[in-house]
Formats: sequence, structure tokens, C-alpha cells
Amino acid sequence: MVEVTVTPQSSLADQPVRLLVRGLPPWQLITLRASLTDEQGEHFQARAFFRATATGEVDPGYQPALGGNYSGVCPMGLFWFLQPDTPFRRLLKRDVASSPFLVHLEVFGGYHLAKQPKEKPLATCVAQRWFVAPGTRRLPIRDGRVRGALYLPP
Repeated sequence: MVEVTVTPQSSLADQPVRLLVRGLPPWQLITLRASLTDEQGEHFQARAFFRATATGEVDPGYQPALGGNYSGVCPMGLFWFLQPDTPFRRLLKRDVASSPFLVHLEVFGGYHLAKQPKEKPLATCVAQRWFVAPGTRRLPIRDGRVRGALYLPP
């Protein structure tokens, strides 16, 4: 049974995570895809192609991507190379305190280039990427024409 995990599952947006795919046949080619939908409903995704090891695992932190949105060893590549489906859109997070980005991770057998693959993924999981740590206080700042916010850790 194929399984994809992200550790930790819930983390701050600038914290590295570890992706791991297990249970693959030895040397199988796979597509690992990350996708999310932002607050305006815009869809972003990234994909990378990998070959499983002799033990049927893929770890982007140690194995090079063979292609896709990036190539080579890049542990956070699927998060860093998210691209909008609509050209020239930017990934923005306005409500940083009350909800995370939910990044959906999917594993497909072989190479998949379509934006929406027709076949079901071999495995899926969801990573939560928060922008504000629990207990952080937000203080609005207003001084003349200057507007901003100060975030204070607990």
C-alpha cells in the first residue's frame, strides 16, 4: 500500500518539512504533486518526477527530482515552486492568524503533466502551513500615514 507523509503535518510556512513516499514497487517512476487553493479561489500547483529506490521509497530531501517544476535535490521544492493555474496570479495570504494554507500532496504512478490528472492518486495527504504561531498577539500600528501590524510571540 502506497503512503505519502509530511512531517510535521502542521507547521509554520517558513519551517522545513520532510516528505516521504513509501510502499512503491522498486524503481517505479512517480509524479509527486502539491496543490492548494488560496483565499480568492485561485489554484496553485507544483509537480516533480521521481524514481523510487530499491526499497520502494521516495524522499525529495535526498533524491533528485528528474523533472517537473524543478530538478535536482530540493527538499522543499514542491512548496517553493507552486505555480498559479492562471498566469500572473500571486499567492497571497491575507488572513494569516486564523487559518492555514492546506497543501494537498498526491502521488501518481508514471509521469503526469495534466493540470487535473484523470486517474486517482496512489496516495494523498494534507499539510497545514500556518503563518502565525499559536499564542502570537497582533497589535495594529497607526502613526500618521504609517499603517502596519506588530506580531508578538507568546
